[in-house]
Amino acid sequence: MHIAPYDNKNQPIVGADHDLVPLNYFNIVKLQKGETFEYQVPGYETCVVPATGTVDVDVEGVSFSALGNRTIDVWDGEPEGVYVPVGAKVTITCVTDETETFIAGAKYDKVLDPFDVRADALDLVQYGSDDTKTHRKIKHILGQKHHDKVGRLLVSELYTVGQGGWSGFPSHKHDTDRLPDETRHDETYNFRFRPNYGSGVQMLQREDNKPGDAYHIVDGSTIVLDKGYHPCAVLPGYEMYYFTILGGLSQRSLVQYFQPTHAAQLDTIPGIKDMIAKFK
Repeated sequence: MHIAPYDNKNQPIVGADHDLVPLNYFNIVKLQKGETFEYQVPGYETCVVPATGTVDVDVEGVSFSALGNRTIDVWDGEPEGVYVPVGAKVTITCVTDETETFIAGAKYDKVLDPFDVRADALDLVQYGSDDTKTHRKIKHILGQKHHDKVGRLLVSELYTVGQGGWSGFPSHKHDTDRLPDETRHDETYNFRFRPNYGSGVQMLQREDNKPGDAYHIVDGSTIVLDKGYHPCAVLPGYEMYYFTILGGLSQRSLVQYFQPTHAAQLDTIPGIKDMIAKFK
């Protein structure tokens, strides 16, 4: 499902127990200098990630100062995040002129400890190639490095490298728990484009070799994915970014099932198997 950009007034775009992606939570919070925002999400662990601006984050009295270093847009520096345990009370305070801050969440039933992830602790992956039109970078905020400190939540930022190209290809899905072949992970994206009037397309094919749906995505579009194969692409001449939230039903490690028709493409894309191994 495509959720067009709108002024959410700091209210969740994907709330708890969403009809399509009940394992996910997503909010965008916009603040001016000195303003604060408080939240608690019972039953969900969350992660605070400034898209732009710098914030102080307090998690039940544990303070994380000066989180976030980007000013212009999501291309302007490396991401940072704070992991928030299930149901914890959080206060976010804007310390720069303004901030746009993402809050990502996944359903979980245990309370862990809060921690921060600074730019030097990211898990970075680059794969694909210009020739195959699949060249991209992934910056895992809550990725493999923090696997033992998080319950079900995976949080990453994905960038196309160069202008134009495909992401999420070969087409894959992760909507059914049937180990060792696949895990159920609900997924939510928020897209940005550079320049910001660029756009792209999100495909959703629910059955192999049967027609599916396609959504025109623009700067600020949110996509929620409950089931099906879901590659996306950006128009030539533009760069694409998407903030990615994955929430697992029974485990954190993601097992993707590649669409049989296109699975042979796994052998044509440089580095893709290393990318797959990092979603843990």
